[in-house]
Amino acid sequence: MQHRTVAELMTRDVVKARRDLPFKEIVRLLAENDVTAVPVVDDLGRPMGVVSEADLLRKSSDRADPSGRIPVPHLEAWERAKAEGSRAEELMSAPAVCARPEWSVVEAARLMEAQHVKRLPVVDETDRLLGIVSRGDLLRVFLRRDDAIRDEITGDVLRRTMGLAPSEVTAEVRDGRVDLKGSVEFRSLIPVIERLCRSVDGVVSVAEHLAYRTDDARRSPTAP
Repeated sequence: MQHRTVAELMTRDVVKARRDLPFKEIVRLLAENDVTAVPVVDDLGRPMGVVSEADLLRKSSDRADPSGRIPVPHLEAWERAKAEGSRAEELMSAPAVCARPEWSVVEAARLMEAQHVKRLPVVDETDRLLGIVSRGDLLRVFLRRDDAIRDEITGDVLRRTMGLAPSEVTAEVRDGRVDLKGSVEFRSLIPVIERLCRSVDGVVSVAEHLAYRTDDARRSPTAP
């Protein structure tokens, strides 16, 4: 099966900030490029961190309400240091959580989820910035056409990987939802087929209506 990689989905023309870029210049950079965050790079083009609108807004949240109705929130030492920062390297969230260009969508999505980030700078083997991939970029795999998904499931999963004949199992795909119908020799094959279909790029869900001829999951153990 062919999975789309981070290199295919990432944005290559990256808007980035120098480590010494002043606060107001960062705000201008975000506004002019209609982005909500940018990677901060060192002199060799290696990501040091990411500065986002949320990082910049700490500057405002740290200030007292002129009316006196809203108390100043308690900030941890590191949060206060960021709120008082004036350059990108002081304001950014660091270290940068990065991806590699050869990663699959699943690998990138899992890292985003684990690290609670919305985007990943993409770096080469020397840690130089190649691009950036966002949640929206990863979601583009779900724009894949139904016929392309069906062809991959039928050809790669059912025929080549599982060795099933066209008369045994068929796949219908509508809006990314896969419906499997037919029958297989062994009951234990059904969850394998379902798992492989779910791993195909663009699949939203899999419903199986598969019969089996042999219930190998309920074989009795051999008596001593």
